Amino acid sequence: MTKTLIIAEKPSVANDIAKTLGGFTKHDEYFESDEYVLSSAVGHLLEIAVPEEFDVKRGKWSFAHLPMIPPYFALNPIAKTEARLKVLNKLIKRKDVTTLINACDAGREGELIFRLIAQNAKAKQPVKRLWLQSMTPGAIRDGFAHLRSDDEMLPLADAARCRSEADWLIGINGTRAMTAFNSKEGGFYLTTVGRVQTPTLSIVVEREDKIKKFVPRDFWEVRAEFVCAAGIYEGRWLDTKFKKDENDPEKRAERLWSKTAADSIATACRGRQGTVTEESKPTTSMAPGLFDLTSLQREANSRFGFSAKNTLGLAQALYEKHKVLTYPRTDSRHLPEDYMPTVLQALETVKDNSNYHQFAKQIIDKGWVKPNKRIFDNTKISDHFAIIPTTIAPKNLSEPEQKLYDLVTRRFMAVFFPPAEFQVTTRYTEVSGHQFKTEGKVMTNPGWLAIYGKEASTDADKENNGNGNLVPVAKGETVHTESVSANGLVTKPPARYTEATLLSAMEGAGKLIDDDELRDAMAGKGLGTPATRAATIEGLLTERYLLREGRELMPTAKASQLMTLLKGLGVNELTAPELTGEWEYKLSQMEKGKISRDEFMREIAQMTQIIVKRAKEYDNDTIPGEYATLTTPCPNCGSVVKENYRRFACTKCDFSMSKTPGSRQFEIAEVEQLLKDRTIGPLQGFRSKMGRPFAAILRIVRDEEIKNFKLEFDFGQNDESEDGEGVDFTGQTALGSCPKCQGGVYEMGLAYVCEHSVAKPKTCDFRSGRIILQQEILPEQMAKLLNDGKTDLLPGFVSQRTRRPFKAFLVRGKDGKVSFEFEERKAKPGAKAPAKGKAAAAEAEGEEGAAPAKKVAVKKAPAKKAAAVKKPAVKKAPAKKAPAKKVAAAE
Repeated sequence: MTKTLIIAEKPSVANDIAKTLGGFTKHDEYFESDEYVLSSAVGHLLEIAVPEEFDVKRGKWSFAHLPMIPPYFALNPIAKTEARLKVLNKLIKRKDVTTLINACDAGREGELIFRLIAQNAKAKQPVKRLWLQSMTPGAIRDGFAHLRSDDEMLPLADAARCRSEADWLIGINGTRAMTAFNSKEGGFYLTTVGRVQTPTLSIVVEREDKIKKFVPRDFWEVRAEFVCAAGIYEGRWLDTKFKKDENDPEKRAERLWSKTAADSIATACRGRQGTVTEESKPTTSMAPGLFDLTSLQREANSRFGFSAKNTLGLAQALYEKHKVLTYPRTDSRHLPEDYMPTVLQALETVKDNSNYHQFAKQIIDKGWVKPNKRIFDNTKISDHFAIIPTTIAPKNLSEPEQKLYDLVTRRFMAVFFPPAEFQVTTRYTEVSGHQFKTEGKVMTNPGWLAIYGKEASTDADKENNGNGNLVPVAKGETVHTESVSANGLVTKPPARYTEATLLSAMEGAGKLIDDDELRDAMAGKGLGTPATRAATIEGLLTERYLLREGRELMPTAKASQLMTLLKGLGVNELTAPELTGEWEYKLSQMEKGKISRDEFMREIAQMTQIIVKRAKEYDNDTIPGEYATLTTPCPNCGSVVKENYRRFACTKCDFSMSKTPGSRQFEIAEVEQLLKDRTIGPLQGFRSKMGRPFAAILRIVRDEEIKNFKLEFDFGQNDESEDGEGVDFTGQTALGSCPKCQGGVYEMGLAYVCEHSVAKPKTCDFRSGRIILQQEILPEQMAKLLNDGKTDLLPGFVSQRTRRPFKAFLVRGKDGKVSFEFEERKAKPGAKAPAKGKAAAAEAEGEEGAAPAKKVAVKKAPAKKAAAVKKPAVKKAPAKKAPAKKVAAAE
């Protein structure tokens, strides 16, 4: 008897399919019934790579073997999921399996995951496509009733492969070429670029440049209070002859650029009578459209501070685990035209929730679900439709999940409600030939805003400040100018990007567009896709091109250096968001069968050649750019120190130092501190030649051989003083008592040490690192650990095993050992409480099965390991001559 093999993208989806279809027996790695064999991948199982015969083992970071454009791509198993790949290969090759069903996520990535698995297994069976927009049982059954043919999916498969191969070609060749350029004077300075990440970065850097160059300008506004028979209202002076200046967007009709002019107007109007003209008209406001992923990420970031990555993860869980939302990785804000019955079913489910009951009932009872191109439009849907609630009621959602579900559900209901209605009044008061404008806006019918708690207001005295209803002025009544003042103000620089505004910029291909309709007109031309934008931003943060400061995203010196390099080399292909947006548009056209795979890949290969050629052939000593002049003088001669592309150098003497010691780029403020204090640190983000991260202290020391100062790493490993009698802490204040011997604990280099552990003779071995799993332990936290037995909850630890960040306390044990203690999870209502510490430990390590113990021992002296990984690149200082082991920084 022949069977059909169903391959889902994740085990949870396979479980849902098994439950819905029924009749399956569970085996270790798959399900089986009379008709089907069912298993799953765990995301991507294979990655494209250079074929063995074209691979370069040595010299890949030099120009010698660039560009790397293999004639075809090989596939390599991803090591951590190789066991699952073997299971699927074995199932595909079963003699009774005669058909394959691709049940991976509906989209470009899901198509690629399945195609690579089938290619790796050399599968010859015919293929059908299960296309699921929702994970409810009804949607799954409907999907199996309407399986798509393989021919129908080939354009999407081509686009998926092109996206993957284009990313590889541009990323590998661009990164190797820029790294080769930056490392050609010695050292190793990894410089990553990508066809999406680099244009995205250029958007942020360009905004930061505008902020830095912004020069504040003083301006004045004239405001007056007018008295009429019914009360008092305020007006703002307006230049009735104002014309917009395209070259100076800061000029506005209400702004005056001279205090004298503002005072003159105030003097002319003070105490005078005024005449009034006004017009009042009704206006409406439509509810915003349904959510696609990008607009949901923007809204969640603005309202709750959720990162794009977190929002995607929550939406995916609500779709896949809880089944209460439709497929989230969508770029559409519309629903299919035949989806009205499903919408009504979803509203019936929503109606059972007390938070939404009255609104869902109103929609159903008044018949507001009807054909409407603003909601139901097949032409505005590519692979997926908008994110809406399903017919499954939510249960046991976490607080963040509940917030996101509520966001989607209220937007879903709002789109069916009538518009909000307002009465808008514009009043002009003329005094001594000058016009003052006053606006009032009163909600007369909340419409869709009722869903968000807004109510109509008819109170004539409410918000009488230009935003609410205005006090009435009788026809022909003359008003008295009670007070008038010239208010001095200052122009503000453009705001830094948040994740919400950066997502908008990416979606609009570098053009920040607030209008939803205009943004819809540019659909398909954005940077990346809704599913990949969050990962792009996270990648820029990981590579330290960007930093998060609160909700703001700030570019680092490394980011500015990369933009300077690319512009200097003329590699505009990597800095132009609009061009990369066009590539995404072409991929979407390929999905529709309008562009061939070969045509697209030829363009990518040509661009790869250009990038490498321009970097390889650039032969000037420096890269032109805008560089800093430091305020701190040269440590050697006291003259001015200036920045160039590669170094900070004195303008008079031979003092200079690398901008990128240990592959970490200095920020200007760090260099200023280093020159002033002769030391800085510990700093994180250094990398060895093997790519391993380490922390270090940097010092500028006098070298008598060269009669100048030089930069050195100080790992603080040598615990001896110059006379070999141990370290003297005279003049320093102990942070607390040693938990082992009650001696004083002091800060020394990259560690906190007991005074008896560095004495002669040594009588204690207590030492705790100042950097633990990439979290800096500040002196005040070490004092809390020693004196109170426990630090505050520290958020910045990064697991060595999973590379995921986690929060933990550091605690002092009775034996003097320092351990982790994790936050206890709040048990869900009705759920059995987890074993103490176990859930927190699992959460901290990012996977199931983490150690159940509440405390986990901390390695106390990571400094030596950092030194070891850096050793091949630096010289050792003479042993036992300096109080700390120092090595020259890579120059």
